[in-house]
Amino acid sequence: MRIDLHTHAKWSKSIDFSYDYFQNMMKEAGKSQLDAIALTEHFNTRRFHEIYDILDQHCNYEGDHYVVEGVKVFPGIEVDVHEKGHILLIGTRENIAAVRSRLDGHTSEGTFIKMDKLMDMSDEHACVSIGAHPFRDLNPLYQTNPEVLKRLDAFDLNGRDLHHYGLNMEGKVTSLAELIGLPVVAGSDTHQPLQFGCVYNQFEQSCDTIDQLREAIRLGTHHYHISQHLHLKVGSAEVEQAQYKKSLISIQ
Repeated sequence: MRIDLHTHAKWSKSIDFSYDYFQNMMKEAGKSQLDAIALTEHFNTRRFHEIYDILDQHCNYEGDHYVVEGVKVFPGIEVDVHEKGHILLIGTRENIAAVRSRLDGHTSEGTFIKMDKLMDMSDEHACVSIGAHPFRDLNPLYQTNPEVLKRLDAFDLNGRDLHHYGLNMEGKVTSLAELIGLPVVAGSDTHQPLQFGCVYNQFEQSCDTIDQLREAIRLGTHHYHISQHLHLKVGSAEVEQAQYKKSLISIQ
């Protein structure tokens, strides 16, 4: 199973979720030979709960995932924590909705939840937890207490960071993972269809449930792949995203 474990459904947190846009994203994911994604939208995006309400209206939910254009979509969320890092949680639609509801009051700078409290919440709701882009300048997760980091299931090798910081980012993330004792998984961090396929994970087995996904990650028998076209994919997607934002500003 080829899966991207860090993706977004919207090109900006300030806009509403569009099923048509997301459907086009999943078509592109399929063209990029992906079998599955984790939809880890930002927890403080506009109308977070509406994303899953709309998916419920349009899509079948099988096991612990939706199916959109033939691609498995595992529910998830990206959460800012007090320590300045970002954490990806992947779970059932009910558990992701519950986590988001419990984060009310923690959605802005100065109110973000402490990581150990979020990990308690993750454990209570049986989520897979991944430390996102641990060496990003604005979100230096690697500086967090190692004992707290050990509670994660994996670290994220991030497609955008490989593009912006260089391919040596792979070595930094894998070294951190070895130090903490966790596997590394790849995530494109895409907000645009063009970015799919810049990185992905190849699992030996197909996963339909969160428990199966967690076990596949913990086994560490998967392989992540970095596309030879990574810079083209990420760069083109970012140009398109900038154009979208410019058009939105002009409309306003």
